[in-house]
Amino acid sequence: MPIVDDIAGLRRILTRSRSIAVVGLSAQWHRPSNFAAKYMQAHGYRIIPVNPSYASVLGETCYPDLRAIPEPVDIVDCFRRAPEMPALADQAIAIGAGVFWMQLGIESAEAAQRASAAGLDVVMNRCVKIEHARIMGGLNWVGVNTGVISSRRPVVS
Repeated sequence: MPIVDDIAGLRRILTRSRSIAVVGLSAQWHRPSNFAAKYMQAHGYRIIPVNPSYASVLGETCYPDLRAIPEPVDIVDCFRRAPEMPALADQAIAIGAGVFWMQLGIESAEAAQRASAAGLDVVMNRCVKIEHARIMGGLNWVGVNTGVISSRRPVVS
């Protein structure tokens, strides 16, 4: 299976998937993993945090690794460094995930080959939040629709 890198393929993944295991999800609100997971959670996706440092994130039980998750996972969304991707791809295969998604800035040909050979859809170097907003209509004319970043000066009383 080739890397999914087209609008039709990404739309298919985002439309059919309901649960996302976010590997490396941080509890810190300003971290990209938290920002993306919170957005996807607000758009109806079940977020399953995977990070051994926390008991829970975004109101969901946090698991130390993918194998500890007691329910099916549609997408494994990875916020870890590229050298960790092959082992994470193996875990995604082992739990029967349908999609192995490497976040923006992360590429691993070895992980992509392993996951693809096992029948998983593979996405590399793309942000699930950005792609959802772009394809499913969550972007506004500024490019983001979060209300966290603003050009307005704060009103000081």
